[in-house]
Amino acid sequence: MAIEIRVPTLGESVTEATVGQWFKKPGEAVAVDEPLCELETDKVTVEVPAPKAGVLSHISVEQGQTVEV
Repeated sequence: MAIEIRVPTLGESVTEATVGQWFKKPGEAVAVDEPLCELETDKVTVEVPAPKAGVLSHISVEQGQTVEV
């Protein structure tokens, strides 16, 4: 069963973020709440945790790309 990782709410005025780096590669195991990637905005940098334990199947948004909240 695939779990989609979504950008968390980062504040009222923040509408997008840049993927700073991925801490895991496709095929690697992850534990629940383990940091998967880092998101950067002009105001804050946050780590996005894994919502469940499992294996990272693929990365849809590469490092340096912008994502919407």
